[in-house]
This record gives sequence, structure tokens and C-alpha cells, in this order.
Amino acid sequence: MTGRAGFSLYTPPLFCYSNRSLYSFGEIMALKKYSTLLPVIFTTILALSALYAPQPLLPVLSREFAVSREAAAALTTVTFIPLALAPLFYGYLLETISPVRVLKIAIPLLAVSELFFAAASSFPLLLAIRLGQGLLVPAILTSLMTYLSSRSSADTIQRAMAIYIASTIFGGFIGRAISGFIANYFGWRFSFLVLAVSLAAGFLLLLRMSEAGDIKVTKPRPRALLEVLRQPGFLPVYLSVFCLFLIFAAVMNFLPFRLTELSEQANELRIGLMYSGYMMGIVTSLGAPWFVARVGGQVKTIRIGLLALALTLIGLVGEQIWLLFVMLFLFCGAMFLVHSTASGLVNQMAGSSHRGLTNGLYVAFYYAGGSVGSFAPGIVYRHYGWSGFLFLLVLICVLGYACAGRSRTAHQ
Repeated sequence: MTGRAGFSLYTPPLFCYSNRSLYSFGEIMALKKYSTLLPVIFTTILALSALYAPQPLLPVLSREFAVSREAAAALTTVTFIPLALAPLFYGYLLETISPVRVLKIAIPLLAVSELFFAAASSFPLLLAIRLGQGLLVPAILTSLMTYLSSRSSADTIQRAMAIYIASTIFGGFIGRAISGFIANYFGWRFSFLVLAVSLAAGFLLLLRMSEAGDIKVTKPRPRALLEVLRQPGFLPVYLSVFCLFLIFAAVMNFLPFRLTELSEQANELRIGLMYSGYMMGIVTSLGAPWFVARVGGQVKTIRIGLLALALTLIGLVGEQIWLLFVMLFLFCGAMFLVHSTASGLVNQMAGSSHRGLTNGLYVAFYYAGGSVGSFAPGIVYRHYGWSGFLFLLVLICVLGYACAGRSRTAHQ
């Protein structure tokens, strides 16, 4: 089945549970019809790499610029704050402007910002640059989600979002792992120089993407935002996603400090490799359509994923680094199962109307949770330790589970 502009998402992506066979990555990338998908995947990976590259370096940046743990964590927070607000604007923008055109502006600007970050000589300047990146990354992510959803039918939207989420997962992992590796051997500034060059290469790939037929041009109305939120089922899903990423951002942002508490050998490379659990997220996100079919619906899948997430938070209480490493695989797997399923659910509920706003709201709620999670739980961590920190996150997970239950009554 082929979506608009001749872009097909019917052929199974990366991994496919079917009666025929399991398609390999190489076989799929060799298909000519996926030539347009490659720039989408690569651009998504780069955007998430830019977002998370500083995270494993927070202890190093804290020492070099003589700032506290919470201040260093703000390098993530200041990026998440505009990520929580800007998608609403971009959602409106993408109702009338080609997503590809937005990408061709945002990607070069993000590359330049990485050069400035690598050359920065003061911590306030680093914060200012990260704030600017927080305005660019949501333009990229919202455009990519809108681009994919506009080329998908109701039958293929879940699979399209699974590809997108898998790309964000790989980008989140590779951005952290590579920045930690480069910083360990060449210094932290080189990590961002490499990222700038990669973004420049990503821009060249975007030239292959056609702007024609990206969206159905409409004149957005101010009330459209409220219309989306008032539709049954949307707000509970958005609130569940808010809780989901609050938890995830909190664990990912303060994990480097936990590791330095547990071991003196926790350098940038080893901290970066601790994020290997991200790769489990690729499996669960790509397997989400299969899981949804087996358990009987998206809402059930979301609730099962949140329950699994709460159990892994309890497992993270342990002090053995090997145990943390293993639990992070389960933690990331549960998180991205929920994320992939929820993103497909809201696009499916939206149908063909207001997809830009629907995805803008999704990204906004997602990163609003991240902006809170990247900072506020750190206060609990300081006063009540790692166990108190995790207990708070379990409570928030229960809240997200309850919100998902409200979505069940509205949607199923």
C-alpha cells in the first residue's frame, strides 16, 4: 500500500513479524522505495545525538567549569524547556509549510550551534547555546513525524512511527556512546566538532527529499489546538507520555552521577557505554505493532509497558554496576514500547486532520515531562539519595498508568 507522494511504508521495516520471513536491515535499505526514508532515519539519529551528546559528559563539564551537579544537569533542562513549548508553534507552522523546507533550515543551524558549543569558554555560554538548540531540535522532530505520518495510511501509521521511534532510540544511544568515546580519548570539545560535521552530511542527504505533496495545505485556526485536546482519548495519552519521559529523563540525566558515586573508574567512555540498554528499545519499538496485535490494543500495550517500567525502577535500587547495566536494558525496552505505541496511537486517532498539531502536542507533552524530569528529581536525589529518587519515579509511573486507563474508556 502506498501513501501520498508515492512513498510506501507497506514493506516491513527493519524487523517484521509476518508469515513470510524476517527482513534484514540490509535488504530493506537496498529497496529503491526506501531511498526517501534513509534521509529521515539519518536526520532523526543526528537530531537525537545532538540532544543527548552532553549527557555522559556532565561530570566532566561539572569539574571543568566548576559548577554543581544540578547546574551541569541544566544543560539538558534548558534544551527540554523549549522542546516542550516550540512544537506547538511548529505544529501550526507545519499545517501550511513543507516539513522538508523546515528541515533544510533547522539542520544547518544546528550544525553551526555545535561548532559554537565546542568553542565555548564559559558555562553560561554553554547554557545559551543549548537553549538555542532546544528551539531547533523540536522543529526537526515535529517535521519528521509530520513527514512520515503524511505519507502513511491508517494501516501503516503504527509501522511508520515504529521506524521513527527506532531511529530516535539509536540516535539517543549513539550520541551518548560516541561523545563519551571521543571525549575519553580526544577531549570533550572534539565530540561536538564531529557532530557538527555529521549534521552537515545530513543536510546533503536532505537534498534528495522532495517538498512537493508533503502536506495538505490548510489555514490553521487558533481553536485547532483545543479541538485536538478535547477529542476523546488524546489528553490521557499525552499525560501518560509526559509521565513516561519525566521518568526516563530523570534516570538518564542523573545516571552518570550515580555511577561516579559507585565507582572511581566511571570515566566518560564507561558512562557512555552504560547507555547500551537503548538498543533494547529498538527491538521493542519495532516489535510494538506485533505486541499490540498480541495483547489486544494500543492502550493495553501502554499500560503493560508502564507496569514493566515501574518494576525496573525498583531493580535500579541495587548498587552493583553490572546489575544497573542489565536493568537499563529492561528499563529502555519498556519505555520505548510505550513511546512507540503511544505515538502511533495519537496519529491513528488524528486520522488525516491536524497531523502537524497532533504531533506538535505529542512532542510538547513528551519533552515537558523531560524538562521536569531532567532537573526536579535531582533535588530529591540530593536530599533523600538514590532510593528516594527512584521511589518518586515509581509514584509518577503509577500516575501515568492511571492516565492510560482513562484513555481506555475514551478510545476502546
